This record gives sequence, structure tokens and C-alpha cells, in this order.
Amino acid sequence: MDFYVILGIERDAPLVEIKRAYRRLARRFHPDINPGDQQAAHTFRQIAQAYETLSDPDRRRHYDTLGYQPEPDAASLGFEGFDFSASVHANMQSTFGDLFADVLRRESAQPTAPERGADLYATMTVPFDVVLHGAERQLTVTRQARCFTCAGSGTLHGAESVCVACQGSGVLRSARGHMVFSRPCVRCHGTGVIRVERCTTCGGRGVHARTETISVRLPAGIADGTRLRLADQGHAGALGGTVGDLYVIVHVEPHARFRRDGGDLVLALPIAVHEAALGARIDVATLDGTARLRVPPGTQSGQRFRLRGRGLPSVRDGRRGDLVVEVRLMLPRVLDERSKQLLREFGEINGESVREM
Repeated sequence: MDFYVILGIERDAPLVEIKRAYRRLARRFHPDINPGDQQAAHTFRQIAQAYETLSDPDRRRHYDTLGYQPEPDAASLGFEGFDFSASVHANMQSTFGDLFADVLRRESAQPTAPERGADLYATMTVPFDVVLHGAERQLTVTRQARCFTCAGSGTLHGAESVCVACQGSGVLRSARGHMVFSRPCVRCHGTGVIRVERCTTCGGRGVHARTETISVRLPAGIADGTRLRLADQGHAGALGGTVGDLYVIVHVEPHARFRRDGGDLVLALPIAVHEAALGARIDVATLDGTARLRVPPGTQSGQRFRLRGRGLPSVRDGRRGDLVVEVRLMLPRVLDERSKQLLREFGEINGESVREM
């Protein structure tokens, strides 16, 4: 588990940036915001654990030096008796609060078992034409990938050596005041010897950052805001854990002429007065060519006509919607005297009030 990757910050990030990253992620993954979501709860625990470590200067310094160190189980603490020597009292004393903190720290201890990698989120903007036939686009992401050197285990087999943490005894002793406790050494698992060494490529985490180009298949009919899930394309899990998923949010750019209405396309079509009155056959531009539209005599402004199968395909079955043409009656900007005279005559012949119809 890499605390810097979890918070999405650099290793030299200041405290203010750590706090900002924690607040941003906590608002997204907090259990109260994601009720019943076990994955979100697990991610939130990792975020809180990373913040608690990196926000404390001493704990952060210890983490940067030794990396991830699992805490001992409460059951492994053993009371060995009392020691009233001056050295123990002077150098190793602590409060009862520290003692019980060790016992109660089991719940917040970092797991030693493999963990599932975190999910990765990205956005992609595509032109409107992609909706008609679909497409395949390339997306560049930086993610935690499994280390090639250690195959994700974080360790390499080496020559057997004495554990420096417990000096080969297999036991770590600590004092609380004059009380002496012992516990198995977490580094050598109580054996007193080290048979494996930390992988220098990944620092013992089993994963390391890598930039990759991933192919994303966009289906025909995809809608703006669609979230695509690419399984096993997220962050690799620590210590050989399963890989998370990649979620791609697709934004479709609007079209210059057409407006989308589900699977249908809506087009505003200007027509002249004489075309609306006498009727006409008009060529209409569609996404895949030109279609002929018959405008019947007496067509009113705002009237709609439907061209079947000229809309967008459905993501489910591929069936195409319709092209809905909405007529907009356009008057000529400048009228000469002859045109005005003809309109006056037309008004005298058709003198009924349109407001009473």
C-alpha cells in the first residue's frame, strides 16, 4: 500500500496539500455518502490511514525510511514481568495511554494480505460523429502496475541473514514504565533470520507507477455522460492483489445543426413563404447523406415532419431513431413594390383573421 498513491500526491507534498487531498477524497468515498458500498468503505479506510500517517511528521519520516510496517496483533503482546533498572525506566518508559494504544491498534493496522487495487477514473471528449458508427479511441493513463522485478510480491529471495530488527532473537521487547512486554518480530515473523529482501524496483510495495496507452471501444449510440467500465485496467493491488477497474466518463460534443432527443435527432429547417403555402420538395441534410422531404401545401411554422430511420442507433439493439424536422417559416427581409402589391392582393382574397382560427 502506497500512501502517496492513495492520496494522489507527490512524495514531497507539503502538509497543506495532504489535507486538501484528504478532504477531496473523503467527500467522495465517505460511508455516509456511499451507504452499503463496501468498496467505498474500504477505500475510505485506506484514505484515512494514509492521512493519519503522512500528516504526522514523525510517522511520515518513519514511513519514508522503512516503508510499510504492519502493526502487531493485540494477542501477540506478552507480559514478561517488571524491570526496575535505571536504563529501562529512563529510556523506555511510556504512559498507560501508549500501552493500551498498542493493544487497541489492531483494528487500524495495515493488512499484510494482498489487497485489491484502487479504481481509476478518467474522462474523454469525442466529436458528435462518433455516435453514429462508434469508434475506438486511445487513452493515456498513469496507474500503479504490477512490478515486473518481483512479480508483485514486493520481495526477492536472497541469502539468509540475521534480522537486524530483533538481532536474531525473533522477539521484540518493549517497556511501559517498569513493565516489560514481548512480541514476535514482525520483520522476520519470529524466526530471527531474513530469507527475503525488499524489492528495490518497487520499494517492497509490489507495484510502481507506469504510463500506458489503453484502447477504449465507444459503442454506436453512446450518450453524453456515459460511464464505461474497463475491467482490470485500474491500479494493481498491493502484494499481488487483484487489479482495480478503469471508469471512463465520455463527453460527446454537441452538433452544429442537430439536437439530440434520446435516439431521435431534431433539425430546425427554414422554409420560404411560398414553399409553405404551395408545398415543396426540399433536400434535407442528415448524418449519413441527403434526404428528400415533402412539405405539403399549407404547412405552418413549427410543424414537424418525421424521417424514419435517420436518427441515432440504439446502444442496446442498434435500431436507429428518427430525424424530426421542425419547419421555421422565414419571411423575405426586403420586399419590392411588386411583391408588396401581390401580398396585398393575397390579403384581400384571403381576408379571414388568422387570430380567430
